[in-house]
Amino acid sequence: MIYPKNSLEKLGFEEIKNNIKKYCISEMGIEMVDKIRFMNNAEQIIKFLNQTHEFKTILQSDEALPISSFYDIKKLSDKAKIEGTFLTEEELFQIYNSLQTAFAVISYFEEREGQYPNLEALFEHLPIEKSILREIERVIDAKGKIKNNASRLLADIIDAISKAEQDARKKIDQIYKNAQNNNWVADGSLTVRDGRICIPILAENKRKLKGFVHDESASGQTVYIEPEEVFNLNNLVRDLEFEKRREIIRILTELTDKLRPFVPILYSYHNFLTKLDYVRAKALFAIELDAEMPVITNDIGLKLLNARHPLLMLSGKQTGKTVVPLNMHLDPKTRILLVSGPNAGGKSVAMKTVGLLQIMVQSGLLIPASEESEFCILKQVFADIGDDQSIESDLSTYSAHLSKMKYFTENANGKTLILIDEFGTGTDPQFGGPIAEAVLEIINKKKALGVITTHYSNLKVFANHTEGLENASMIFDNVNLQPLYMLEMGKPGSSYAFEIAQKIGLSQHLIDLAKSKIDVQQRKVDTLLVDLERDKKELYDQKRYIDRERRKIDELLLENQKLKNYYEENRKQLLKEAKLEAQQIIKGANKLVENTIAEIKTNKADKDKTQTLRANLNTELKKHDIKPEPPKKSDKSNVEEIVKGSWVRLKDSGNIAQILDISKDNLIIAFGELRSVVKKNRVEVVTSKEVPKEIKRASGASHTQSAVDFVSEIDVRGMRGEEALAKIESLLDRAVMFSMGSFKIIHGKGDGILRKLIRTYLKKYSEVDRLEDEHADRGGDGITYVYLK
Repeated sequence: MIYPKNSLEKLGFEEIKNNIKKYCISEMGIEMVDKIRFMNNAEQIIKFLNQTHEFKTILQSDEALPISSFYDIKKLSDKAKIEGTFLTEEELFQIYNSLQTAFAVISYFEEREGQYPNLEALFEHLPIEKSILREIERVIDAKGKIKNNASRLLADIIDAISKAEQDARKKIDQIYKNAQNNNWVADGSLTVRDGRICIPILAENKRKLKGFVHDESASGQTVYIEPEEVFNLNNLVRDLEFEKRREIIRILTELTDKLRPFVPILYSYHNFLTKLDYVRAKALFAIELDAEMPVITNDIGLKLLNARHPLLMLSGKQTGKTVVPLNMHLDPKTRILLVSGPNAGGKSVAMKTVGLLQIMVQSGLLIPASEESEFCILKQVFADIGDDQSIESDLSTYSAHLSKMKYFTENANGKTLILIDEFGTGTDPQFGGPIAEAVLEIINKKKALGVITTHYSNLKVFANHTEGLENASMIFDNVNLQPLYMLEMGKPGSSYAFEIAQKIGLSQHLIDLAKSKIDVQQRKVDTLLVDLERDKKELYDQKRYIDRERRKIDELLLENQKLKNYYEENRKQLLKEAKLEAQQIIKGANKLVENTIAEIKTNKADKDKTQTLRANLNTELKKHDIKPEPPKKSDKSNVEEIVKGSWVRLKDSGNIAQILDISKDNLIIAFGELRSVVKKNRVEVVTSKEVPKEIKRASGASHTQSAVDFVSEIDVRGMRGEEALAKIESLLDRAVMFSMGSFKIIHGKGDGILRKLIRTYLKKYSEVDRLEDEHADRGGDGITYVYLK
């Protein structure tokens, strides 16, 4: 219940409804917005809030609902249910389009079953009767016109009309041409008079043409004659048109009769589409306000977090002004908030914001406040806002206020929200203050919730020591003498009357004179409030600074935590990448060392060239932060580490060979041009000095010459299998020894036997990475590419 009735208008609720109407796409939706009312059924309120919230979610983050337009099919259904009536082509087309929209929307939600349960409830148990569409489609085309073949008779009539019109046109063209040849025709061409095609004839020649005169020119020199022969044909067309109209009415009547049993279902579709338009409009308005769905609680009280007045937000968007958010709460311990402070400081706006948002929530509307805000469901909202003096009732402003106070004190209870603006004004403060205090005491005893604005000091003192009441003030910058429009609970505020008077330019003498006339105690109270306000302002500034610093610290901590989490999540990957990078560097360094050794051997250990190569090697290694180690001197036992390039002696035969590559416990060794694979435990390292010079020369020359002469292609076509494999094995050994990446085997296609034999053989070697066919244009599977690891 809202008391008095004009409170909704004074709080701005009617303007809220007008803004919602702008988003409706149907007259039915607008009518439903007009019916928005203050409810106190918690279940219904929550359902309406959830519907709006779900529709808002669809508009912001889902595919668009297939809603374009729909019509008032209730009115059309009312017409259709009367026996003997028929719906016009346009009316049937409106029903058709509306049902198309309804079915498309239902299909949309069925595809998202369970995602929007409160909106799905709008069409729960609603049958999908597509036979209505089929009946209309049989008669009405896609443009909303009756089909020529809606019946056999209609098709025949239309054909007859077309033929008669053609005959009439041919006849009148023939007569017109003949009249032109005889110079009977006045200036101009064929024209239409009274729906008939006529020939403009000079008045002196009108007797020469048989027909009916339909009109004459203003001067009387031209008459418009319909030839007699054409007249009969046009009459035939007219008669056929009448027949066509009768047949169309018969078809439409028949179709309406078929739709009449579906009228109750059409009513249901109408209600569904109307509610859909209504909820959509509320959701669009919520998006404009950045509105959220608050928490509905069973506990008596309310909590507003970052709440803004909706109408101020709308005007602020147009003017570019920011609305200062409101934070406050009411609960069983703090039921009534007594707000004081300077004029134009925002007291009334804060009070109206609380009242308007409470009414919006209990009307099923989302509000511009944090979703953590809390509202209880109240039974009554009482408001005393503005001047309600009545000449008719012979009530003064103060009498009007008192009549409301009487109603408030008699009817308030624990589920009532009371809003009073400028409590106690309108009469002598000496008497108005005590009356206001008495009213406040009764309202408090009735456990009502309330937000009351006042300037009366006695009310501030009363609220300070009375349980259930709480002082609050609008923060004022007493340095710059301007309001900050922020509500602070816990302390009363000064009116800053003298400070504001001084700012607007009243003389100091006048201000001092005024100060001398006020009560000493009152002056002390007001001075104390000003000092408190100053202290609050300093504390507020410090709090803002601390909050900013805390936010910076929180951001740094959050960033640090994110980096820590990223490291923890990606530690294995980072280590893996680091290992791979290290392997690549080592592989490159090894290759560089091998190439350097090869060049030294090629240059036969020339001293200057060797120094140059070593310098280049050191430079390249430093690029990768690898420090070249000085050559290790052999110890007394002359034992050296087994590495690529080392010389070893086979324990069982005593032969000396050089290590070409190492694979786990296996060594690939070379005796001149011969290579073999032996286990590590079958050899012992020998120093370079122990190797005979002729073996070194043979090995160096062989390796150098082999690297120079290495050919990465072999042709084994026509060879026997064993011979081909021997050749390929030799080429593979040389490719591995000189770190060649790949080589090519030409074996031909044939029956594929040789190709299969070669590939099976090569797959046994761990040094082989993969085998691939040559490009189809260059030999295809007659050539195999061998890629080494």
